[in-house]
Amino acid sequence: MGPTSRPALPSCARKHSGLRDAPLLDTTVGVVSSLWTPDGERPVRPTRPSLVGTPPDGSTRGEGPGAARLAGEPTEAELAAEMAAVQAEIARTPAAAIVGNHCMGLFQLAAVHLSQDPPNLAEAAVAIDAFSAVINVLKGRLGPEESTLIEALQSLQMAFVQMKQAAP
Repeated sequence: MGPTSRPALPSCARKHSGLRDAPLLDTTVGVVSSLWTPDGERPVRPTRPSLVGTPPDGSTRGEGPGAARLAGEPTEAELAAEMAAVQAEIARTPAAAIVGNHCMGLFQLAAVHLSQDPPNLAEAAVAIDAFSAVINVLKGRLGPEESTLIEALQSLQMAFVQMKQAAP
């Protein structure tokens, strides 16, 4: 490894993080078209700038009962029903699965900080320590994916040590 190169995350960590064939970090930000829920992806409704139902007094959204709303925007009742449905999905999902998903979010957060040039070791350490704390406190209670989470954590820790040793 040369003075300017950084070790990549091991392939097992990429496999478990969804980064299998991707570079260590894709820094492009696209439009959000869906939201992950335990039962799968849910489309996100695009907002449209055209106003419908603008009251004669010219009030805008959020200014009382006659306020305008964006075309295609859900009503309060629709939002409440959608929220109730999402909460029901979450309630049906084992907590271990949701916690595991959050752990992978910590994994990805650490990967973001490790992939900076130069790596942001202090911020990566916070994410890695949080990931480690969850794994250690919930040992034996994280379901069938626990070994995958432990492997991902170990991969991060190894990459962190290698980068720290390579740092000037």
